[in-house]
Amino acid sequence: MGLQVRGIEKSFGQPPTRVLKGVSFTIKEGEFVALTGRSGSGKSTLLYILSTLDPPTSGEILLDGRALSSFSEERMHTTRNKDIGFVFQFHHLLPELSCLENILMPARRTGRHLALRKEALSLMEDFEVGHVKDKPPGKVSGGERQRVAIARALILRPKYLFADEPTGNLDSSSGERVMRIFERVNRRDRTTIVMVTHDKGYAERARRRIGLKDGEIEFDRKK
Repeated sequence: MGLQVRGIEKSFGQPPTRVLKGVSFTIKEGEFVALTGRSGSGKSTLLYILSTLDPPTSGEILLDGRALSSFSEERMHTTRNKDIGFVFQFHHLLPELSCLENILMPARRTGRHLALRKEALSLMEDFEVGHVKDKPPGKVSGGERQRVAIARALILRPKYLFADEPTGNLDSSSGERVMRIFERVNRRDRTTIVMVTHDKGYAERARRRIGLKDGEIEFDRKK
């Protein structure tokens, strides 16, 4: 069913500074959406709210027709683990674990890490990082770390993938590989993807672009 965003406001500090100002739109299941805008426009703040990592000051998010505000703590926890994957600009891999163990961390929280080991290895081969499975993150390249982080976000096959500047710290070759992964996952698995990016070329690869300016929607364009 997708995401419905209704009048989202977000303020920080005292006195409050409004970062988001009544933002509303709908994202259908299976869409690939790029959120764009200058630094300070509110795009990363909005992404964190959409992905349930941060609550709005006011307004409502509906996930598959259900208001997130109605979720119990247990249901919210289950939803985050089962239906939502998040890729950060900085990979946040655990340095003491191997790349394979990092990918399996979400599955470990649900007790499925042994059952999904084969799936994790398959993802690594898909993303051309199978050769680093036993290495710690500190021993692999930045592009390889980001692809491992994407595999970690996808190991439980979430319906929704949120990505915050996933190519921001990568060279053009690694960034291109990441974008190809996103396009393939969106097309093959119909994973709904919402990606924040400042790169115009990457934004144009999405099938829809939502531009923010000063906490409000400046444009909403589909291909």
